[in-house]
Amino acid sequence: MANDIIRADRAPAPVGAYPHARRVGDLIFLSGVGPRMPGNNGIPGNVSDAHGHLLSYDIEAQCRQVFANVRAVLEASGARWEDLVDVTVFLTDMKRDFAVYNRLYAEAFKGVDACRTTVEVNALPTEIAIELKCIAAISAS
Repeated sequence: MANDIIRADRAPAPVGAYPHARRVGDLIFLSGVGPRMPGNNGIPGNVSDAHGHLLSYDIEAQCRQVFANVRAVLEASGARWEDLVDVTVFLTDMKRDFAVYNRLYAEAFKGVDACRTTVEVNALPTEIAIELKCIAAISAS
């Protein structure tokens, strides 16, 4: 049974001591993936004041980037977007962001029959408004 640690060069580096993903048999378990941009760790759509305090964010920009980051980790894992079987989504403001996120999710996941759970959390590790935790299933060969 394959049991591999996956590090994705085209995804932003993890913010802690963990890999991007891990393959166990036919399953790929992705660590939480946020919308930081590869290379510079910037968060698309965030506006901060001179002291670095977040003033506003763009949930659409963050959704698009988090989906791109998940794709990059999947590709590094030998998986495809269509291989996703379970997606857990964390939003920091369900009331404000759910409608936009849900529309973009429906566009991005058209034809993908992954199970989905969406929950609101008080905060995420960095100034992000969305994070995805995913599981993909691929052939063992």
